[in-house]
Amino acid sequence: MLYYLFRFLDQYDIPGSHMWAYISFRSLLTLILSLIISAWFGEKFIKWMKRRSIFETERDPSIDPFGVEKKGVPTMGGIIIIVSILIPVLLFGRIRNTYLILMVITTVWLGFLGFLDDYIKIFKRNKDGLKGKYKIVGQVSIGFIVGLTLWLSPDVVVRENVNVRQQNQEIVVKHKKEAVKSLQTTIPFIKNHNLNYSNVMSFCGKYKVAAGWIIFVFITIFAVTAVSNGANLNDGMDGMCAGNSAIVGVALGILAYVSSHIGYASYFDIMYIPHSEELVVFLCAFIGAMIGFLWYNAYPAQVFMGDTGSLTIGGIIGVAAIIIHKELLLPILCGIFFVESLSVIIQTQWFKFMKRKGQRVRVFRATPIHDNFRKLDTQLDATSKYILKSWPHRPFHESKITIRFWITSVILAALTIITLKMR
Repeated sequence: MLYYLFRFLDQYDIPGSHMWAYISFRSLLTLILSLIISAWFGEKFIKWMKRRSIFETERDPSIDPFGVEKKGVPTMGGIIIIVSILIPVLLFGRIRNTYLILMVITTVWLGFLGFLDDYIKIFKRNKDGLKGKYKIVGQVSIGFIVGLTLWLSPDVVVRENVNVRQQNQEIVVKHKKEAVKSLQTTIPFIKNHNLNYSNVMSFCGKYKVAAGWIIFVFITIFAVTAVSNGANLNDGMDGMCAGNSAIVGVALGILAYVSSHIGYASYFDIMYIPHSEELVVFLCAFIGAMIGFLWYNAYPAQVFMGDTGSLTIGGIIGVAAIIIHKELLLPILCGIFFVESLSVIIQTQWFKFMKRKGQRVRVFRATPIHDNFRKLDTQLDATSKYILKSWPHRPFHESKITIRFWITSVILAALTIITLKMR
């Protein structure tokens, strides 16, 4: 809203109003305001929650083997994150921008879905929360809406990158003059090539473009659902998910900025996406909200984000990557979320497989994988066998596990950015 006000004032040469045309200026303002809101509102929210004793009564008191009491800590802290994102974005963003609208809808949609889950756990005293099938329906629905909008909206266009060989044999990357609907996406590590979903569906003949868009919608649904669930599983230690997500947000912000700048897009040999600079504003609000939330969520946590926060965080990351055509980078960038999900799948499927043979065998001490590093031998199920019972040799403190996961996220984020230079 303030963007449109100051752009109007710029017509009358009001000093300083021209600054609002710069994406860097608005992005930094957004990040600062998001930090301030999360710090100020977070304190008020935590006090309010404590006065009303709003916390998960079913939380496992033995979750921390080092003696820190987890029971009684307020949850639903994801509300702090959502408020800290939406207010700066609505103030400093171009709210008529299609990409920004999609990000706001994703935030509200998945925030509400997570809120329902937390509400059932806290107020209905049902530790299982919202049934899994309803969560999946909600995640699939927003993925479908995003994918369909990117398919049908005339405002969603790109200028594809092409290579022009000059006389000195140097290859200069240029972009087509016309902006078009495109099914191309960036392939990591591979130079001078993008993946075109319509080419994948070339066996459909004259319907290959339509088939390519259908595949794109399905990939959008999968990306949003997978990353959202991965973030949800990663939210198991104080500061874990918020820290990892802030790092991922920085990487996505860089990718969004270079994709929205034709000079940088040419340098990195990626598609130029007009108007995607508003994603930078949103992602700066996202980063500020994550860092501000860490003020209260770092070990020992004063508040938990709950599904209200974790489902929203994953959805934001997935949709942002889809918009800038970098969804194939998600397995690298969100490697922590991927491994967390994979550990749960391996654990449950192997246990079911061995149970059919009359044996109770698990692979890890506990899943998601971060729990494997803090589980004491005395906390293991005596009736089960563990393939990796001796790994690790001893449990680690929660804060050490969290920081090591953050370091891993930094490495993965750096590797994601490096893949562009490798191209």
